[in-house]
Amino acid sequence: MTALLTVLLACYLLGGLLPLCTTRLYLQNVFAHGCAAAAGVAGLVLGVAGLLSTAPLTLSLASNIPQLTFALRLDPLAAFFVLTISLVGLAASVYAYGYVEEFSGRVSVGLLGSLLNGFLLSMTLVVLADNGFFFLILWEVMSLLSYVLVVTEHEKPGVREAGLFYLIMTHVGTAFIILTFLIFFQETDSFSFEAFRHPDQQLPEGLRSVAFFTALIGFGAKAGIVPLHVWLPYAHPAAPSHISALMSGVMIKTAIYGLIRVYFDFMGGVFPWWWGFALLVLGTVSALLGVMYALMEHDLKSLLAFHSVENIGIILLGIGAGMIFHTYGLHELAALGLLAGLYHTINHAAFKALLFLGAGALQFATHTRHIEEYGGLLRRMPWTGAFFLVGAVSIAALPPTNGFVSEWLVFQSLFLSFQLPTLFLKLMLPIAAAMLALTGALALACFAKAFGISFLAQPRSTQARHAKEVPRSMLAGMGFLAGLCVVLGLAPMLVVPLLDRVTAPLTGAAISSQVLALDGWVVAPVTVEFSSISTPVLAMLLVGAGALGLLMARLCGKGLRARYYKTWGCGLNLTPRMEYTATGFAQPIKQVFETIYQPTVKLEQEFLEQSKYFIKHQRFESHIEPVFEKYLYQPVVALMLATADRLRIIQAGSLHLYLTYIFVTLVLLLLWAG
Repeated sequence: MTALLTVLLACYLLGGLLPLCTTRLYLQNVFAHGCAAAAGVAGLVLGVAGLLSTAPLTLSLASNIPQLTFALRLDPLAAFFVLTISLVGLAASVYAYGYVEEFSGRVSVGLLGSLLNGFLLSMTLVVLADNGFFFLILWEVMSLLSYVLVVTEHEKPGVREAGLFYLIMTHVGTAFIILTFLIFFQETDSFSFEAFRHPDQQLPEGLRSVAFFTALIGFGAKAGIVPLHVWLPYAHPAAPSHISALMSGVMIKTAIYGLIRVYFDFMGGVFPWWWGFALLVLGTVSALLGVMYALMEHDLKSLLAFHSVENIGIILLGIGAGMIFHTYGLHELAALGLLAGLYHTINHAAFKALLFLGAGALQFATHTRHIEEYGGLLRRMPWTGAFFLVGAVSIAALPPTNGFVSEWLVFQSLFLSFQLPTLFLKLMLPIAAAMLALTGALALACFAKAFGISFLAQPRSTQARHAKEVPRSMLAGMGFLAGLCVVLGLAPMLVVPLLDRVTAPLTGAAISSQVLALDGWVVAPVTVEFSSISTPVLAMLLVGAGALGLLMARLCGKGLRARYYKTWGCGLNLTPRMEYTATGFAQPIKQVFETIYQPTVKLEQEFLEQSKYFIKHQRFESHIEPVFEKYLYQPVVALMLATADRLRIIQAGSLHLYLTYIFVTLVLLLLWAG
């Protein structure tokens, strides 16, 4: 494993340096994305080896800086996230080989490729770090590199603002992570994660609760938990699409890694029930509001960004349920909830990265992200359409894809609440399951809109009419992730035992033999009689039903002659203006949830001078209220600006006054120290 880790680090370092050593565009492209892909392959093997290993791999190098040790540790939890990062990194690197043609002449391809390698390396090292000081340095490097990648096209309106918004939010989160580690440092006098795991004495109950909240806010800001999610719909669309895939697919998952590491590892899985309940509530709200706001979006990448909020909520539902069960000593159910959350983590990484790459392919071909300007693209881009459909079916949790399996496991962990001793939690977990069911229905509607409006019917713009299929490397990246979505859905018998190696040390219970039945062909959380599902059998039934339908149509229609004619449109020629729009598709849902959306509708009409009954011009405008920005963030920003304006009085421009400030501060510090 040491050799694999060395190869991984070497490939990323070469991928970061070599593109900067040449001016030839072709060589920059090959060096950057070839090295990143090679590192991705090494990361895949390293992740699997780490999951199968009986003992963690540890490496350490001391430094001259106090409390800083360059320590790495590959345990099952870190190995799982290395595997997830490498899977998406490999696909994004292959995809980027053709995609960066879009930036040729406008952006340095060598610099973009170098930053890609640095970003992937920083994420990998974040989950391997075994020292709090080292972790924070890597976390900051990851955040800064992602910021620079977000503002790649800084000349475009709104991109710099999106980058600044992301930078502020990520540093707010970093501040709370620092507070979390300082709480552990106060008790252990060390930033070593090993000291955090095995302190001489446990944290006092009050400090443990403070650490719970600081970790939740710090990592939650990066994950996009509501209401800390507001940066996602700005930053993800602004970044190049392969970077959006990495940010949404794996970067926000480093926050999930951080939460699990702090709660289950550093705190030893000892926590009160309300910690898990807090995660359950936040997960439910994030899932429901994320998909509701996604439905109203017509920018395809913004729509996908809001769905990241939704899926982070689903992951938190599994983790929250696992924490609740763990509190009451139900270790096997705790392992099930945590396993379901981790299963959805890798599933979301696969299908969300696929969808972002698909959105990038559409933008590559049409030079727009607006769904209303697409249409008819399935004929012009059949492979992209097929891969995007796989991602859409997966994120909508339809069988037999991967999203279905993990969401079904989350449902089962919530329904098993009847084993809890308190009536309140027995009721709350099924309510969360009901909200998850509503989330799934809305997600299905959202991607029926996204796929149908984008790929079906007639082209709505000149760009869509002249669109062509994207280069093969882009198709290869999407095809790899589409295949991964299918494999993760059809082969839970391969995935669950690997995940069990992650959850067993954290919860104290190995459950793969109980979750899998009939040699792995059936997934059954408790017993086959309680509930069970077999995605391979479901797939065979779906294929068999489709084949049977085609066979019957062929047998019964032997004497019939096919005749092709244009679609009937009430005697009129069909035009794109007659098609269903994304706005019209979402209108009924907007009306149902009007209280949450708070829509604003504006209609302006100009009539002919000859008659007030005939309209000359009409302008319709409708938008929904950004509730969190209006009622939470804007008041905070206004208060900070007002406070700063009042404090300007201390900046008088006098050197003597500034020296007085320094003198008074020094005296106060000496008095405090004395």
